[in-house]
Amino acid sequence: MELNWLEKLKNYQPKPLDEEGRYAVLLPLVWDEQSQIWQVLYQIRSQEISQPGEVSFPGGRVEEGEAFEAAAIRETIEELNVTSDQIEIKGEIDYSVHHHRTIRCFVGTLAGDWKQIRPNANEVDRLFTIPLSDLMKTPPKVYRLLSTLDPSSDFPFERIPQGYQYNFGKDQRKIPFYDLAGENLWGLTAQFTARFVTILQEDILNK
Repeated sequence: MELNWLEKLKNYQPKPLDEEGRYAVLLPLVWDEQSQIWQVLYQIRSQEISQPGEVSFPGGRVEEGEAFEAAAIRETIEELNVTSDQIEIKGEIDYSVHHHRTIRCFVGTLAGDWKQIRPNANEVDRLFTIPLSDLMKTPPKVYRLLSTLDPSSDFPFERIPQGYQYNFGKDQRKIPFYDLAGENLWGLTAQFTARFVTILQEDILNK
């Protein structure tokens, strides 16, 4: 039997199993002329969208046929009401695959005075910054959240060896929280922040 149909694997782009959505965010760096320091720009999500009131980076779902980086730029333009020439992508840090979603994080600078940015009110309630130097001096506090099985669910435990007692492993999540700027910076946004800072610190130590 000929296996010509296997030729399609040569151009197949692998992706995580069970992936239901692809997302991209931008970690924006802004230069503060008054203090002469770099700061990380954050936004508070509008009450009109999902996860209202949470701290986040600009970003969203990657559209069909769109590259992750292009999606991060597009979403930043839409949410912050900035232009493409104000955004300069510097690179990409580690990404997250969780809850059937792949989320990639790009780091970029935003030109101009961030205080003059008037974000899209439908998506963003307000903006704030945290000095990069403060983030580098103050690591987040990490809490552990353990998910447990529900024996009353409709999962067919009777179909597997040992049933409910089967060793499924522990789904333990590590969730970081920052106590800075009087804001509740936690979760994935805090995780991307912490990873970015760690990469910078590793680079400094290696020099």
